[in-house]
Amino acid sequence: MRSEERHQRLLTLARQQGRLEVAGVAVDLGVAPETIRRDLSELERRGLVRRTHGGAYPVESAGFETNLAQRVTRHVENKRRIAAQGAKLLDGAETVFIDEGYTPQLLATLLPTDRPLTLVTASLSTAAAVADSPHTTLLLGGRVRARTLASVGSWACAMLSGFVIDLAYLGSNGISRDCGLTTPDPVVADVKAKALEVSRRRIFIGHHGKFGASSFCRFAEVSDFETIVTDTGLSVAEAHRYSLLGPQVIRV
Repeated sequence: MRSEERHQRLLTLARQQGRLEVAGVAVDLGVAPETIRRDLSELERRGLVRRTHGGAYPVESAGFETNLAQRVTRHVENKRRIAAQGAKLLDGAETVFIDEGYTPQLLATLLPTDRPLTLVTASLSTAAAVADSPHTTLLLGGRVRARTLASVGSWACAMLSGFVIDLAYLGSNGISRDCGLTTPDPVVADVKAKALEVSRRRIFIGHHGKFGASSFCRFAEVSDFETIVTDTGLSVAEAHRYSLLGPQVIRV
């Protein structure tokens, strides 16, 4: 198998499985682990994967994005811890924007119910998850993306522009110190950017695999956030580098 064929095979496997392990792939393809490591380094140089100890994650891009069904099965324990910690940062907020994605959905279900909140979301899944809660839920209108079951477009942005929101919980497909927060689809970036604009406080929630990755559309800078909540897969040293840009970084 030529190197380009091997690169394409590795990328396909990473996108299908969510993660590659060097040792296992080397056996499957009948090559040395060192060859796989070189291949993954090349794919990382192209921005297609993110290297980790012993393997790699696929990077979401204009040509590749996981769907909601995949997101609810990957990094679940990390996402639960992140969501629980994020919910503790509500403080006195009464109006809250909940971004699309599985971690924000988990967070929405963990918000305290001892006082009424107004929740604003573009996510049909999140709206359904909190429909029986004592909170008031406002679902943004617009075109529904089949991949994430979230509304996007000018209607969603127009609705957001009429609000002043106390706190926004936002996710992204990638976050890096150089490129900020990114997502593959321009219409998704528009909704996220508008939510950022109309919110007094902003908290980023996302697992460590998103760090150092960049996608197609930038919608925010790291410095726009007061807090970043992630898991301990992000090293202490790297967390400190992000904190130098402004936000407090919490690892759980």
